[in-house]
Amino acid sequence: MTNETNRRIRPRAEQNQENARQNEYLKRMKKEQDAQARFVRGVFIFLAVVVCVLAGIFILAGNQELVNDIFGEDSSAAKMFAKIAKDNDNKQKAEFVLPFGPRKQNILLLGVDASENKDDLWTGTRTDTIILVNIDPRSKSVNAISIPRDSKVYLPDNHGIQKINAAHAIGGVGMTIRTVEDTLGVKVDRYIMVHDNAVKAIVEALGGVDVYVEKPMRYHDYSGKLHIDLSKGEHRLSPEEAVGYLRFRHDPLGDIGRTQRQQWFLRGLLHELQKPETIAKIPEIISVMQKYVKTNMSLYELSQYAAMTKHIDMDKIEIATLPGAPNKKGYISYWILDPEKTQEVVDRLIYREKVHPDEAVQFKAGVMYTAGNEGRAEAVKSELEAAGINVSCTGHLSRTHTQFIAHSKNVTNEYFNWLKKKTPSISGYQFVYEPVNYYCGETDFTIVVAGN
Repeated sequence: MTNETNRRIRPRAEQNQENARQNEYLKRMKKEQDAQARFVRGVFIFLAVVVCVLAGIFILAGNQELVNDIFGEDSSAAKMFAKIAKDNDNKQKAEFVLPFGPRKQNILLLGVDASENKDDLWTGTRTDTIILVNIDPRSKSVNAISIPRDSKVYLPDNHGIQKINAAHAIGGVGMTIRTVEDTLGVKVDRYIMVHDNAVKAIVEALGGVDVYVEKPMRYHDYSGKLHIDLSKGEHRLSPEEAVGYLRFRHDPLGDIGRTQRQQWFLRGLLHELQKPETIAKIPEIISVMQKYVKTNMSLYELSQYAAMTKHIDMDKIEIATLPGAPNKKGYISYWILDPEKTQEVVDRLIYREKVHPDEAVQFKAGVMYTAGNEGRAEAVKSELEAAGINVSCTGHLSRTHTQFIAHSKNVTNEYFNWLKKKTPSISGYQFVYEPVNYYCGETDFTIVVAGN
C-alpha cells in the first residue's frame, strides 16, 4: 500500500470515528431530553393532583358538616379532619410534624400509562414516570432522582433482566418498589402513584379551568388521538382542551414553552380550587382521587406534608437523572446505567453525603445557549470570568431548560448559591446534578441559557 493511499484512508477513518462520536452524543442528548421531558411531565401531573388533594384537605378541615356528609359522622376520616381543624386553631402547636419524625424519607412517585381495561386502571400498566424524592425535615430540603423508564435492571423473584417500567406490569407496585430498592440500595418509605388520566378527570370534575392561551395552537395527531385547536385569548378549557394545551410543544421554545404552560395551568387550577363554589365539587374531586391515585399514605400524612411545603428552601433543591447510555439489543432499546456515576447520584441526593472541596480548586465552566440567546450567554460568560471562573467551552444547544448543571461532586449547592451572588444573571436557574458531562468535555459545571 502506497503512502498516498495511507493518507487517503487515514482521514476517512478519522472522519468515521468523529461521525460515530457525534452520533453517540446525539443519542445521549436525545435520551437526556426525553428523560427531562418525562421528569417535568411526571412532576407536573403529581403537583396538579397533590394541589387538588391538599386543597380538598384544607377545605374539608374547615367544614366539618361537609366532611360528615361525605364520610359519615362516626368515620375515621371525619375524626381525622376534626383533629386537623383543631390543630390548625391551636397557635401553640408546631406548624408540622412529619409522620416519620426528623429522619430523611424516600417517597417514590409513579406515573402509569393508560390501561386498555376500563374496569381495572392499574393492573398490567407500565410506569411511564419514576421519580424518587428524598425529603430532609431538618434542612427543609427536597432532592429528586428521575429514573429512566428504559433502565435495564434485574427484577426480583427470578423475573430476569427487564426494563424497569415493566416491574409494575409484572408484579405491581410492590415489585416496582423492590426493584428500585435493589437497584439503588435505598429504602422506599412511601409511594404515590398517579394515573395518566388524572389531570383530565380533575378538569372534568371542576367543570373546566380558565387559562389565557398565549398564541394559536393547532396540531393533529390522528394515530395518537391528539387534536389541538385553540385560538389566542382567554379560554375555559374543557378536559380534552386541557390535555391538548398541556401536551402542545410544536413551537420554537419546545419543552420550555410546555413547562411555562404547565405553570400557567397550575395557577388556573389553583384559582379554580379557591372559588367558593368549588366546595360543592369536593366530593367529586375526592372521587377522582380515589379512582386515579394510589398511595400508602393516610390523609393525615398528606396533611402534614402539605404543611411542610411552605417551609421548603427552594435554593436547596437538587434534581438528577440516573446517568447512563442508550443501547439497543435487537428491537429493544435499553438505558444502561453507569454503576459508578449512579452511585455518585444516590450518595449525593439520597444519602446527602457532604463534600468539602479544597478552596484552592479552580473550577472550569461551560456556557451553552439556545437560538436567540447568544447575548445573554455572553453576559453570563463575562460575569463568570469577572468572578475568576475559567470559561473553557461555549456552544449551542436546542430545546432544553435554563439550568445550572453540576458535573463534579465538588460543585455543591452551597457553591452554586455563592456563585449566584457573583453572577446575578443565573439567579433562579434550576440546579441539576449530572456527573456524566455530555456538553463540554472536562468542565466542572455547565450553564445552559434558554428561553426568552
